[in-house]
Amino acid sequence: MSYNVPTKVQILGKDIQPDQLKYHHKEVLVSKEFTFDSAHHLHCYEGKCKNLHGHTYKLQVVMRGRLDERGIVIDFGDIKRIAKERVIDRLDHQYLNEVLPPMNTTAENMIVWMYEQINEGLVQEGLYPAVKLEELRLWETPTSYAAVTRSMMEEAE
Repeated sequence: MSYNVPTKVQILGKDIQPDQLKYHHKEVLVSKEFTFDSAHHLHCYEGKCKNLHGHTYKLQVVMRGRLDERGIVIDFGDIKRIAKERVIDRLDHQYLNEVLPPMNTTAENMIVWMYEQINEGLVQEGLYPAVKLEELRLWETPTSYAAVTRSMMEEAE
């Protein structure tokens, strides 16, 4: 078996020019996923979830935008920082009924609050409107999730 081992590292300005870094002018979706553990219970609900219990939640954050001159929509590290500061770190290992605004702590309620928090972060950091929060999905179990899209949130305004 033969291996294709590079003999040199590509050098900007010599092997590739700055105007070649951006390959296209299309919009692209970029996504990052997070998990966190929290406890909650539901009000006005007959079933197991009326009792205090916990979940390992999974949150998928999908952003949309055009590439900058480097060929990047948004740095994955920026998505991580914004989502962690505004949502994950506030909810991880917490009793959701205490730390969220007054609401029944359903996935359907939580996903709208999460969208508002992350979208506000994009606006405050000056990333919006170049980068838009396109969709959020919150899995409460491995097979059950609630989702919102930007168009759904904009219709609600």
